[in-house]
Amino acid sequence: MDPRANYRTKQREMLIGYLKTVPGVHITASDVCEYFRTHGAPISQATVYRQLEKLVGEGVLNKYIIDAGSPACFEYVSADSHSGGEVCFHCKCEKCGKLIHMHCEELEEIQAHLSAEHHFKLDPMRTVFYGLCEECRI
Repeated sequence: MDPRANYRTKQREMLIGYLKTVPGVHITASDVCEYFRTHGAPISQATVYRQLEKLVGEGVLNKYIIDAGSPACFEYVSADSHSGGEVCFHCKCEKCGKLIHMHCEELEEIQAHLSAEHHFKLDPMRTVFYGLCEECRI
């Protein structure tokens, strides 16, 4: 085990503290930087990026790369989140760029069908449906 994995800094603890307040929400590194900037917290952009990647490696965060035109999104993984085996899918609005995190039994059935009938393992962490969100359809 890497001895640095347990190295705790004030900035790391601040970041984890913030992430715990937004469970189930997709955030970007820029969102995190903006939060700390508006709250006057002493954490640099480089520290945010470095710590987010470390937390992904440690299993504290999920990282989603939706497409080449969008920044990576991160999601805090709490004990009752989908990291425990529950499947989640994503919808991305083609107009406003909103990313919708969803759990859907019907999509899980499609995933099971693809596996059983077509021998194809779908990766829900990277499966994105594109369309228009409720606000943009109006």
